[in-house]
Amino acid sequence: MIAAGLIFLIGAGSAAVYLWRRQWVDALLILLAAAALGVIVGDFKLPAGVGGTLSIDSDAEAIDLNEAAAVRLAGDGLSAAQWHDLPARPLLWEAPSSEVLHLDFPRELTLGRMFALTVRRSQASNWRLQLLAENKQVLADVAGNGAVLTVQWLPPVAETLVLSARMLDASGKVLAQGPVPFSVSAQVPLQVVGRFGAPSFDARTLNELLVNSHAALDWQVVLGKTVTRNESPRSALTQPNLLVADAAHVERLGDGARAALLAQVAAGTPLVILAANAQDKQLWSRAVQLELREQAEARPSGTPLALASSPLNPAGTLGQWRAAGDRIWTRPWEKGRIVWLGVADWHRYAISEPQALGLWWQGVLDRAGIERAQDVAWLDPQEMPLPGRRLEVCALGVQGNVTFPQLKQTLAWQRRPDKADASCVAVWPRKAGWLAMETRGEKPVAGKLYVYDKADWPLWQKAQRREATARYAARTPVAAAAGMAPLPAWPFALLFAAAMLLLWWRERR
Repeated sequence: MIAAGLIFLIGAGSAAVYLWRRQWVDALLILLAAAALGVIVGDFKLPAGVGGTLSIDSDAEAIDLNEAAAVRLAGDGLSAAQWHDLPARPLLWEAPSSEVLHLDFPRELTLGRMFALTVRRSQASNWRLQLLAENKQVLADVAGNGAVLTVQWLPPVAETLVLSARMLDASGKVLAQGPVPFSVSAQVPLQVVGRFGAPSFDARTLNELLVNSHAALDWQVVLGKTVTRNESPRSALTQPNLLVADAAHVERLGDGARAALLAQVAAGTPLVILAANAQDKQLWSRAVQLELREQAEARPSGTPLALASSPLNPAGTLGQWRAAGDRIWTRPWEKGRIVWLGVADWHRYAISEPQALGLWWQGVLDRAGIERAQDVAWLDPQEMPLPGRRLEVCALGVQGNVTFPQLKQTLAWQRRPDKADASCVAVWPRKAGWLAMETRGEKPVAGKLYVYDKADWPLWQKAQRREATARYAARTPVAAAAGMAPLPAWPFALLFAAAMLLLWWRERR
């Protein structure tokens, strides 16, 4: 701005000389040239509404913002894939107040785990959510009065599924419906080491649950002073995923053997302790800093399983021990974790509630933090993949190339600075349905993503576009409220050149 002011002053002085000589036209030309040059050098702006604003709507596909100083947007916004390659510009946009939906469900599930679909509405009301099979049979149904509902269903076999969900109002009218794609994979067998100082129906039932899940077991139960029942796997356990012991076994171990057990936990193998036969409170306080007390009330509690309390349980949340459920306590032990299972006689539900018992034990194993080795982990896309729309495919533990047979493309994995430890590629799906992919390398790993049709879940698409547009607005260099656009320089450059040429021609006459 200082340079522009000096140019204006010099131009005014030169014009005064021409006026003193009564050269009126030359004085006007020098004023025009000085003004044009000052505008070019100075940082002058106009409100964005006057010029430089590009108006678009949510249906726009081909967008060029390179010449736009600001963007005025109408509707629900654009998707993250559309915003990704556009330069940051001030955004003039107001999110609509109409209703939208958010769906949350796992894209990949291990057999034996419960599938849960959660639908969140922007407006609460009395409504019903249904999960339907591919033949439209109702698998799960839940009703409520609020903004969030969740349906659950236990897949019976490992397979790839495209279920559907349906939302109904209080009168039974369909509010929204669409596909719910996910895949159920077979369980990776656990390697479990079990040590029990006394036989119990609980330990035997746990053994049966693990055997039914095809786990490899190294199992020992002390039946008497000189009698031990051993159950060994067909092949030696290379890297146990889980240690299970009852309290009696740990209490009978010598100091050295107990230290070796805890060292194994510290190295990363979780330990679950069945506490029904615990007796030595001082030992647990000294060994793992767990303060126990007698349980005056041992009546069953909880639903759907009414579980009785162990005779000894923690006095409360002390030190690093934390309550992790009904009569379940956990604490980290260096790289591993210890779980105190303070319930007894849960074997009674092996016949009456087998499914509930299996899910309860799955929750116990989750609290233990069991980790199964996985060569490649595919990451869920941030938004619904759509045909013809840029899709970012990311994975952990990959290198080299990835092949998409349906697209007949092989692409090299690229590291992304905004995704830690992940590599990504970008593709443009051609049609709705499952998109298969396979990594190349010593151990090829296949995966798949579901590409939605453009007519699927329109309210969910609107919600994702609004969120993506809000993220784009947050990275604009100038606040949208300012709405200022720089003056274009080329008209003033032409004016300066014309004025100076005309002045030179008049001087040469």
